[in-house]
Amino acid sequence: MIKIRQKGDFSKTFSFLNRLKGYDFRAQLDRCGKEGVAALAAATPKDTGLTSQSWEYEIKQTKNTVTVTFNNTNIQNGVPIAVILQYGHATGSGYWVEGTDYINPALKPIFEKIADEIWEEVKKV
Repeated sequence: MIKIRQKGDFSKTFSFLNRLKGYDFRAQLDRCGKEGVAALAAATPKDTGLTSQSWEYEIKQTKNTVTVTFNNTNIQNGVPIAVILQYGHATGSGYWVEGTDYINPALKPIFEKIADEIWEEVKKV
């Protein structure tokens, strides 16, 4: 037979989580969003430069979550150019143009930085 005994309560845990719940991470996310846009602009394959100049970010906060979304506003004839550069596309004459993975390598260090900065803030709380 296994017996488990527990002594004490979770008051310190609840106190920590309540302090964390009220913390605003928008400043870190805003800074990283700007850096992400710069990284995406630098990494985007350039022909006219319009796609590389069309990156933006948005921070959305709900009751339980905060998200950073990167968007590219260069859409030609209903086609998001950043997406076809990333994944490839067919041409009008039936050929396939291979995509180039430029988004993931550009954003990976930004995501790592966000995680590191947020973790540092959490440890301060």
